Amino acid sequence: MGEINIPRDQQVAIAAIDASELDRLIEQAIREERSGDLRRLALVNCGSYIATKFHSFEQALAKRREAKAQRKRAETENALRRAGHDLSSAVGAMKQRLETEQKEAQLFIVDDQIMPPHRFSKHLSVRVSYRWRRTVDDEWTFGSITFVHDVDLRPDYATPIPKRKPSAAKREQDQQDRLYQTWEHLMRGALYSVRDYFREGGDGDKIPDTFQATVDSHSRGLNNYSTQFWRQQP
Repeated sequence: MGEINIPRDQQVAIAAIDASELDRLIEQAIREERSGDLRRLALVNCGSYIATKFHSFEQALAKRREAKAQRKRAETENALRRAGHDLSSAVGAMKQRLETEQKEAQLFIVDDQIMPPHRFSKHLSVRVSYRWRRTVDDEWTFGSITFVHDVDLRPDYATPIPKRKPSAAKREQDQQDRLYQTWEHLMRGALYSVRDYFREGGDGDKIPDTFQATVDSHSRGLNNYSTQFWRQQP
């Protein structure tokens, strides 16, 4: 799945599922203790969230088949019905998300296909591209905003000092890993911020070209508000 958008192939697979048919086949699978016709719905093509719930349901089915004692049969049936409910709920949630995305896509689309750089420095940046329009009759306006963040590389004194000093290569790799994690945090925050801005009716013309991410006063790092470019800055 994309970071904020459902990929096109998964959209098609999710839309093809009939909710009533799904519930009927789940009940049939529970009754027959095998997935059977449920597999023809191609749930594994609907993205990791639904696929994981389907896998859990199949595991619960296997445990149900293996159960022999009456008490174990009762326990596995309850677990199986919970797994079936979770699967049905997951499909319902993704159908609702798909409906929301398709409705929003009439007025704005945020491109979430962002690749990380090959190597990181303390100066991180993420460019988010988008297109938007005020009404469905308007022409699309294309734009982008670049979020920048300078990572504080001072040592974290709360972390225990290793007994043996790591090699230069190990220190470099550790720093690259840390910078990558911070970049991912910046990237996700940037995408959700732009999407939420449009979702709340924000004017695309007022999005700045660049935005310096704000940092947490205690951790010196990014937090959930760091990329909210429309908030009043201190």
